[in-house]
Amino acid sequence: MATISTKSNRELAFLHDLFVATDWGERFSSLVDEQVELPEKGEALYLVCGTGGHAVALQEQAGEELKFIGVDENHEYIELARAKAMATDLPAEFSQGQVDSLSFKENRFDLVVGDASLIAPRRVSRMLEEMIRVAKAASTVAFYLPTASSFGEFFSIYWEALHNCGLIDHEADVEHLITELPTTSQVKEFAQTSGLEDVLSSTRIEEFDYESGEAFLKSPLISDFLMLGWLNSVPKESQELVAGEIARIINEERHEAEFALTVKATLIVGRKSRSN
Repeated sequence: MATISTKSNRELAFLHDLFVATDWGERFSSLVDEQVELPEKGEALYLVCGTGGHAVALQEQAGEELKFIGVDENHEYIELARAKAMATDLPAEFSQGQVDSLSFKENRFDLVVGDASLIAPRRVSRMLEEMIRVAKAASTVAFYLPTASSFGEFFSIYWEALHNCGLIDHEADVEHLITELPTTSQVKEFAQTSGLEDVLSSTRIEEFDYESGEAFLKSPLISDFLMLGWLNSVPKESQELVAGEIARIINEERHEAEFALTVKATLIVGRKSRSN
């Protein structure tokens, strides 16, 4: 039973485009569609653009007066995003770069959007600081991420699986996974202290359903993306054992119903302070 993904970046790019961006990604990006107003002209940055689907959709909505520039750390994602942009004949551009260390000069963009939904929580604060740095004064900065209480069903089962497998030294790792997800109020407070004004948040509870423990573990979203962080601290020689126990517990507890993984999808929106 697969646990930590060993796929190449190219394989991950296609999996992300086919299975993650079209479900997980759309649950988050729809919040942007509903609550972020696009400027009429200028330049917009989409940080962690993935394979570019949402950035291209926003570019099509905005027209030629507003140019979207997408940045992602995965070169293979960027190649797919560029192919999508070329098919539209619109001005969107995509480039590879570190999401928490941007090469752009400060005060450049008229809008900055960031996808922190699959970024390690420890990197989110620096990513947000960079987003604010490159935004123009009074321009909109919006980013989305899972917040506290997300994945609670899995974390409870994960803790039990570690206990049952005799890996009690790693039970504290589950507590860390739980506590490192920030609350909405914590994210808003950090956004304000980092230079955003009129900060608003919107949270939607999203549910991902799986018909069995095996289906859960074989899902590309789980096995190739989320599980990379969740099982990272478990010794490789024990990961198969833990995965099997996770599947067993899910099947035992679901009582023929689907296993539901809930996520608090949160959007934070604010304006960069004129004094920043």
